[in-house]
Amino acid sequence: MIVDLPDTTTSKVSKSLVKIREENGVVALGRVLTLVIATTPGIEEEAIEAANDASREHPMRVIVVATDPDEPDDTAPRLDAEIRVGGDAGASEVIVLRAHGPVARDEESLVMALLLPDAPVVTWWPGSAPDVPGTSALGRIAQRRITDASAQPDPQGALKALATSYTPGDADFAWTRLTLWRAQLAAVLDQPPYEPITRVSVTGAVDSPSTTLLAAWLRLQLDTPTEYELTSVEEGSHGIHGVRLERASGDVELIRDVPGIATLRQPGQPQHDVALPRRNLRDCLADELRRLDPDELYGEVIGSGLALLGASEAEGVHT
Repeated sequence: MIVDLPDTTTSKVSKSLVKIREENGVVALGRVLTLVIATTPGIEEEAIEAANDASREHPMRVIVVATDPDEPDDTAPRLDAEIRVGGDAGASEVIVLRAHGPVARDEESLVMALLLPDAPVVTWWPGSAPDVPGTSALGRIAQRRITDASAQPDPQGALKALATSYTPGDADFAWTRLTLWRAQLAAVLDQPPYEPITRVSVTGAVDSPSTTLLAAWLRLQLDTPTEYELTSVEEGSHGIHGVRLERASGDVELIRDVPGIATLRQPGQPQHDVALPRRNLRDCLADELRRLDPDELYGEVIGSGLALLGASEAEGVHT
């Protein structure tokens, strides 16, 4: 069910929510958090769909704040809202706020009256994110702040900016997409022979900040020379291409030549095909919502790990 509230106020939206619950039996009990999605008009539906899917694992209230940063300064103030419940909202209740004019520039006031009481708040920017998420209007009210460097015009530049502005509680989907890669590489290194890694090579597309983060993680964890190569984007070559771990008994290679499938080669063992699909928005969002405390490892990688890669780059290791 979708209830439209044109030219309204947050107070009227809140009262409408109460009325809907009373008339239709929709309850807020069991909602574990409030997810605030900060986006722009026209692209909010993909984020809402991902949130609806993730809500089946994490029942929540979803508040979508859609504002246009390019809107003229003299635009008349106006707030249009939608309330979605039932089949249109998964296991959540979705409030869509489309704000214009001065109203749009006070995002914190827009959502404060609609937050679930005594529940954690997570803010997600599926597209453009503020320069410093932790000090932004919607970032200040959140325990976790989720960005997506790969959605920015310059993904590698966005990753460096996130490292500079990092605040405990920050997260980025470029890191979340590495979960399967990190698990597979860790499993390989847990098997004999237990020889030290002498050199690491990581390759991927230039529009893949995950490639850079994977190299930073390996550099930090293995404390060994690490080189990473970012290639031009060609059809079918997005994301991480592969990893090579060099050691005395021979190289370990995990290469993704086919989308979703990687080939694992190890000395003295048969070749294996490993499922390594690119994780979609729903999977990344659900993964990040499983923890509401700061991701300390991500903080170390985006800070210390990237700094170590930067030192290697200065020495000519990065190609």
